[in-house]
Amino acid sequence: MASYLSRALPVALLLTGHLVSAQTLKIDSDDSITSTSKTLAQNVMTYYHGNESGQTPGILPGPPPAGDYYWWEGGALWGAMIDYWHYTGDTTYNDVVTQAMLWQVGPNKDYMPPNVTASLGNDDQGFWGMSAMLAAEVNFPNPPSDQPQWLALAQAVFNTQADPGRHDSTCNGGLRWQIPFSNNGYDYKNSIANGCFFNLGARLARYLNNQTYADWAEKTWDWVQGVGFMDADYRIFDGAHVETNCTDINKAQFSYNNAVYLLGAAYMYNYTDGDSKWESRINGLLDATLRDFFRNDVAYEIACEEHMTCTTDMLSFKGYLHRWMTTMTQIAPFTAQKVLPVLQKSAQAAVNQCTGPPDGTTCGFEWASGTFDNSVGAGQTMNVLGAVSSLLVGKAKPPVTNATGGTSEGDPNAGSGSDSFTNAPAPITSGDRAGAGILTAIVLASAAGTFAWMSLGA
Repeated sequence: MASYLSRALPVALLLTGHLVSAQTLKIDSDDSITSTSKTLAQNVMTYYHGNESGQTPGILPGPPPAGDYYWWEGGALWGAMIDYWHYTGDTTYNDVVTQAMLWQVGPNKDYMPPNVTASLGNDDQGFWGMSAMLAAEVNFPNPPSDQPQWLALAQAVFNTQADPGRHDSTCNGGLRWQIPFSNNGYDYKNSIANGCFFNLGARLARYLNNQTYADWAEKTWDWVQGVGFMDADYRIFDGAHVETNCTDINKAQFSYNNAVYLLGAAYMYNYTDGDSKWESRINGLLDATLRDFFRNDVAYEIACEEHMTCTTDMLSFKGYLHRWMTTMTQIAPFTAQKVLPVLQKSAQAAVNQCTGPPDGTTCGFEWASGTFDNSVGAGQTMNVLGAVSSLLVGKAKPPVTNATGGTSEGDPNAGSGSDSFTNAPAPITSGDRAGAGILTAIVLASAAGTFAWMSLGA
């Protein structure tokens, strides 16, 4: 994963910060929410250069040291932009999104392009798959007929991750963080890799009314709880190493873990017609999420925000938290009364601090502070875009299925020709070792320091 690399603002702008401190972004009506969302979408897309001559479509600048961002965050960005279109109806970026999503599918149409093998994690692939799944669920315009289709791409990601080769007997099952065995992190199993798989399984089960996907989702949830990555109080921890049989659990907690499991649980609740088991799981995890990742009803990244030790990846998590909790209220409506007022207050705090230069609409990261903190980047802007655009959920159609208007074409055999990486070890480079999982060198080095307090008494 990336280290914390905020873009340095020009000294001249910092010295004139008082000129751009006035609040210009508003969210006090649907019209103002739409207008602010358009501004934020424009701002976040300034970080993307893949549609420019000589650049690579689909990715944000990187990976380090070439730029701040790993491959997975491009996939996450397109999910945010698909939601932006869904909520606002603005088609400005649709062609760019489609080009980006299709450019990165790889030769086997499974979101495993060879050029990212050295940092390819199950979670990295999973984020691209979840964005493809979202495109199917909101009827984002389908690609040309000679191109891979959204639903088939989501199925390809799921099928490759359900392959027996990715589920070994260590720790009694579960996906490893990295896919190629030669990658740093292959010896680690974590919550986010399994959470993406769980999430996709639950959503495919609902979209296709297919019990096989639901069985995988149920099995994955049970494994995560059984191995100790999710405790009795619904705290979700980062992961552990296979050589210890996953007993050396890193107790770091990240909001996107809670969000990805909450959304998946909501889809399982919906698929099972309101099964009380899934309602109970949602309630427990929702209460834990509000307890751990909101301070005075404002989104807060507990692992890193207090001392601003967040990596580039962590600086994007609040957006997933807002977006996925919002979608949860559509497919598990009993959560809406508890969730939506919190998200409204949190979104207001988010825009309150978007007062940075050069035009007074640049967003920082520390929403609860009430002031612009000079921490800027694609993730920070994507966070606020997700929080603001999803406030329009009351006017948006819930995620569809293939029986309720979904038009994306699937392929149950998608991914069947994918590379297993068992016979072709991937080269490891010094600058491209980590993917979308969180246990990076920073976390490893600080396990006894920054996150030590998380392990006490847990």
